[in-house]
Amino acid sequence: MRVAFLTASCMFKSSPDARKDHWEHDLEFNALEPACRAAGIQLEARIWDSPDFEPRYYDAIIIGTCWDYMEKPDAFGACLSRCDAESQLLNPLKTVRWNTRKTYLEDLAERGAPMIPTVWADVADESAIQAAFETLACDDIVVKPVLGAGAWRQARIRKGEVLPAAEDLPPADCMIQPFLPSVAQEGEYAFLFFNRRFSHCALKRPAAGDYRVQSEYGGSETIHQPSEQELALASSVLDSVDGDLLYARVDMLRGLDGQLAVIELELIEPYLYPEQGPEFGPNFAAALKALAAG
Repeated sequence: MRVAFLTASCMFKSSPDARKDHWEHDLEFNALEPACRAAGIQLEARIWDSPDFEPRYYDAIIIGTCWDYMEKPDAFGACLSRCDAESQLLNPLKTVRWNTRKTYLEDLAERGAPMIPTVWADVADESAIQAAFETLACDDIVVKPVLGAGAWRQARIRKGEVLPAAEDLPPADCMIQPFLPSVAQEGEYAFLFFNRRFSHCALKRPAAGDYRVQSEYGGSETIHQPSEQELALASSVLDSVDGDLLYARVDMLRGLDGQLAVIELELIEPYLYPEQGPEFGPNFAAALKALAAG
């Protein structure tokens, strides 16, 4: 079985546009490739927008570390449509399209998932931000693009502060949430599932003085052994989504009410925290073999 693991040029150290966290691709892929090989799967890293990438040559295609997709969404969407037409796309195209825009969080809320209070706006301008302070009844907020990942063009804003420059704010429609102090005090939990089976959980913490948990900004991770209650809650969020899922990452953060709430359900290109999952490779390979064979 030949499978393509889609990535981006910015995930390679030799690239002129290499990301600060490019090394995470190597950590992830180097844990996956030998486990897949042992399961009879030839896993190949392929740059998603390379002219020589041909989906029809692969039995399945995994959306991997494509961490520039939000900067060229039309081209990425066209690539995924082609992959879906010529091969088996994992996760499935319908699921990916739903999950690409953070408005999916509204659907999860309607299905009963615990959510962080959110204001939606067409543009991240002063009017929208001031209105969000009032609606959310708080003095400290986080503004995120509806189409975005990895804290790209995301900003924390305190009431009375001068707004960040336009290029540091979401480029189009956005979501606005209260800033949650628990991100620094406790951390953010990432529950990893492969073919809906729980694999491992990472506890992500930001660098001192920051709130962003990504390694690009100095964040770090440790292994977390979830309680039965925590795992049941994360599993219930995943259960509200239909269909086959090669991978899923449920990110949760403690809200102002002291309860865990969903901050993201990552069904497209999530980092899978291989260092926090001792059985990560075999778990992933088994899920891939089961779904691709089906």
